[in-house]
Amino acid sequence: MTVNRGILALLEAKPGKGADLAAFLESGRALAAAESGTVTWYAFKISDTTYGIFDTFETENARQAHLNGEIPKALGQVAEDLLATDPDIRTIDVLAVK
Repeated sequence: MTVNRGILALLEAKPGKGADLAAFLESGRALAAAESGTVTWYAFKISDTTYGIFDTFETENARQAHLNGEIPKALGQVAEDLLATDPDIRTIDVLAVK
């Protein structure tokens, strides 16, 4: 397995919406599990308002399929209610994996 691509998404919740954003992210696990090209998918909390997603892929096609898949669509549906700012979504190169 050669995991060499990733996505890092940072999300800032509106005041009082952190728990709702956390619940949304937890529900996203099932969507990620259904994606054959997503090798790993993590949802994480940095603070009461800052959350994120980190996922990895073996191919660019798999990464693009994820970016055009169900999780971004679902995030778009709740963004206005839950997010204080637009998501900060970055494609990254994975340099090393253990």
